[in-house]
Amino acid sequence: MKLMPINNNSIALILVTIIGIGFFIAGMTKVLDYFIVKVLLFGGFTVLIAVAIGYGIKNDSKKNRPEDKLQDDSY
Repeated sequence: MKLMPINNNSIALILVTIIGIGFFIAGMTKVLDYFIVKVLLFGGFTVLIAVAIGYGIKNDSKKNRPEDKLQDDSY
């Protein structure tokens, strides 16, 4: 039994949570001015954008209606 199933939504939520908590903690502890912290946080943001674009490109459209049973939606 998996504790949390890994799919597109959970990967995005995990990355956003880590980046958000990272910015919050870095701001509270006043280490956001350090170069390495900025590089790590903005690098994480860049990875998040790359993952989002990758999943967006691979996303296939799903057909919800079977082609053999057509439905008339003209009313």
